[in-house]
Amino acid sequence: MSQEIEKLDSVSVEKSRSDVEADVVSVPAPHGLKRQMKDRHITMIRHGVIGTGLFLGTASVLQTAGPVGMLLAYLIIGSICYTVMISLGEMIAFLPLPGGHLTLAERFVDRALSFTLGWLYWYNWAITLPAELSSAAVVIRYWNESVNTAAWITMCLVVVLVINAFGAGAYGEAEFIFASIKVVTISGLLILGLVLDLGGGPNHDRIGFRYWKNPGPFVQYDGIAGAKGRFMGWFAVMPQVAFAYVGTEIVAIAGAEVKNPRKNIPKAIRSIYIRLLLFYLGGVTVMGLLVPSNDPRLSLASISATAAASPFVIAISNAGIKVLPSIINAAILSSAWSASNSDLYSSSRALYGLALNGNAPRIFLKVTSNGLPWVSVAFSAVFGLLAFMGISSGSGKVFAWFVNMIAVAGLTSWLGIALTYIRFHRGLRAQGIDRRTLPYKSPFQPFAAWYAAIGCTAVLIFSGWPIFLKGHWRTDTFVTTYLPLMLFPILYIGAKLWARTPLMPYDEMDFKSGYKEELDTTEHEGLARRSWMKRARAQLIRLRKSYEG
Repeated sequence: MSQEIEKLDSVSVEKSRSDVEADVVSVPAPHGLKRQMKDRHITMIRHGVIGTGLFLGTASVLQTAGPVGMLLAYLIIGSICYTVMISLGEMIAFLPLPGGHLTLAERFVDRALSFTLGWLYWYNWAITLPAELSSAAVVIRYWNESVNTAAWITMCLVVVLVINAFGAGAYGEAEFIFASIKVVTISGLLILGLVLDLGGGPNHDRIGFRYWKNPGPFVQYDGIAGAKGRFMGWFAVMPQVAFAYVGTEIVAIAGAEVKNPRKNIPKAIRSIYIRLLLFYLGGVTVMGLLVPSNDPRLSLASISATAAASPFVIAISNAGIKVLPSIINAAILSSAWSASNSDLYSSSRALYGLALNGNAPRIFLKVTSNGLPWVSVAFSAVFGLLAFMGISSGSGKVFAWFVNMIAVAGLTSWLGIALTYIRFHRGLRAQGIDRRTLPYKSPFQPFAAWYAAIGCTAVLIFSGWPIFLKGHWRTDTFVTTYLPLMLFPILYIGAKLWARTPLMPYDEMDFKSGYKEELDTTEHEGLARRSWMKRARAQLIRLRKSYEG
């Protein structure tokens, strides 16, 4: 009997060793951040960036491109987003470093790219914060158009700052609640939308595909006739659609503060297609069925714009449902608040990652005893004050300005992720590392990364081209679209000339340092804990057999 128990113990230890290797926590060299986020947090955080880009920004997309044009735009940008995320997920699951893809860019490309992507990424999130605060002001005007916009923005900003001040654990809990509301709301709206489209509303109006026929599946851009006008209308909304998707990569930034990242990050990445298909493509399909593209309420450009411009709110109002629009508006408000929360978290961690890599002043590395990078949080929060521009210009118009700037900066980050993965993939092959041994092996590689790189480049270059046509010039659109794009070569060339660092050779890429020490420690602790549990189980089996005998 004792020999059987010893044999069972040895088998248990071997199984425990394989389990630990699959679940081990991996981090870089010691840093000040703490792993406070749980499995359920990272599962819901991937939904945390679903903000007003989907709920509110689709109003102008539908108005400009039409229902089919909007659906095609979301489909194309969504496919780019998917390829970016699976590429990023493979790298971050293997190396969950502070700064996420910003740190990986230095390790697998060069320091100049890390510097450029880092500051553009921080800029992206720093201005997304006032964008979401502006949208929250638009939402609150649904109930009271005379509301004090400044007071409302101040209140939203203070709440977001307080949540972030309590660290990653509080942020994770808040996002779990906010994201749960979003998931329930979107799921309910999809079901309700189908019911309304089939005539199940109070007015029993069966809509079907009526609005795809009249006013039509596409919109002629500024009245330009023919296929040219339809193409321009479709391509003109690409930045606005990208704005709705940008931020999905927050899973990577959170990698250094997630418990068990080698298990939880791949889990979140593998289910990303559900979010893209159900929430985004499903949502815009339903909106295109329920609201005609020529509805004047879709305009967000006026100073008096409110959340009544949301296609969902318009559809429910058209169906004759009295109370539900206010409930949906409250959910949209929580979405804007949640997105603002994620914006401050992401911008502060990006700034911390920049400082950790030597690309920002070291003062941003200061953390509290519970791992809060308080200087980075405070500095990033200051940019939320830009939302007060909406007091004079109109929150809806200011929101539209920010959308272009955020979309271009976000697409630039996606391009950097794709380029980093291409070199990461080649480095693995050059050093003889089998991708099947990685915690997560993404499909379709390296073709998926190349598709993402080419797609992002095309959208970035041509996103604002309609304004160059005769009679279509808009100075604000040019500045907000091409200013972030011009920053990329300026920052990269400047950093390259300053640092004079070459591209990292494939055979010198570092795929080990920064996590191996903790891997060994965690494996040893895990084996001790699990083998004790296995021994206890073996003892119970022995006692049971002794009793039965």
